[in-house]
Amino acid sequence: MSNKIIPSNIKNLSQLLDDGLILCDKLGVIISSNSIAQQFLNKNLNKKNISEFIQIDEFKNLEESHSNGNLNDEFHFQTNDILKRSLITKATKIEDNLYAILLLDMTLQRNLEKVRRDFVANVSHELRSPLTSLVGFIETLLSGSVNDEKDRNKFLKIMDEEAKRMNRLIDDILSLSKVETEEHITPNTTISLIDPIKHIISSINEKDLKEENKILIEDLRSNPNKNCFISGDIDEINQVFVNLLENAIKYGFDNTNVIVRIEQEKNNEIKVSVINSGEGIPDKYIDRLTERFFRVDKARSRKIGGTGLGLAIVKHILIKHRAQLSINSIRNQETNFSITFPIIN
Repeated sequence: MSNKIIPSNIKNLSQLLDDGLILCDKLGVIISSNSIAQQFLNKNLNKKNISEFIQIDEFKNLEESHSNGNLNDEFHFQTNDILKRSLITKATKIEDNLYAILLLDMTLQRNLEKVRRDFVANVSHELRSPLTSLVGFIETLLSGSVNDEKDRNKFLKIMDEEAKRMNRLIDDILSLSKVETEEHITPNTTISLIDPIKHIISSINEKDLKEENKILIEDLRSNPNKNCFISGDIDEINQVFVNLLENAIKYGFDNTNVIVRIEQEKNNEIKVSVINSGEGIPDKYIDRLTERFFRVDKARSRKIGGTGLGLAIVKHILIKHRAQLSINSIRNQETNFSITFPIIN
């Protein structure tokens, strides 16, 4: 049944759509699909059954569902891949033994709503502490009860630190909001991966976050001089490695180096690991590290200027770049943040 001939004008029209379009026979066997549908679900859709990709009861028997009038409604569906796309599907019978299924991507709207909802809850909580400090110090200074210049300077220094902390927090919130709403949009620019990493390492080493800590490159590829390319946003890739490398230094033991290890086990993938020696991360917290505002040690994170959003930003940037993040830690030995990127051959 799936060898039904589809008019060329329908095929051509489907490629012009901004939404996914799938044509099936009455048994659900996919006859044709446009590039958007393949991007949403799978590159190899044709000749497979629609129920393999969309788990909706009404799609298990399109002919019966049509006869019962069950295809008149919109159906909400979420993909099982890393992106968790939120799709609205509509199905209709075009002619005998030919059904059309339209896929509308609602991921951006869902992400915007989630960001808006989380923004209010998280920001009100995170800003309350520094604002309370600022208000308290301002009231004390205005009351005229602090006459000693040394005490006034001490208060002003604390106020300056709290104001800068709020500024960093707002910058990170805006950055996270942007990347969360756009994480389903694959970058269409080809960039080098190795050169930016080397540049960031050189820049951080020159800044000397800790004089006794240095970042070293350990390139285990068969050809270390060979560059590799990914589909990506250069600023976001920089943001990922700046965050991971600065964290590795801040949370590492004194007099230890941070290792950036580059490996390529498959032709279409490259793995970059950021490894430090430090106290490590308890196993029970590993899965929560990329949650927004989660901190293993809240007091220490705030002391060194952390906002609790860095790894959440890293997570969503990597989702956008179709990269996989894995975290392993051995207490009081080493912690390894590994990223596997799909590369362009």
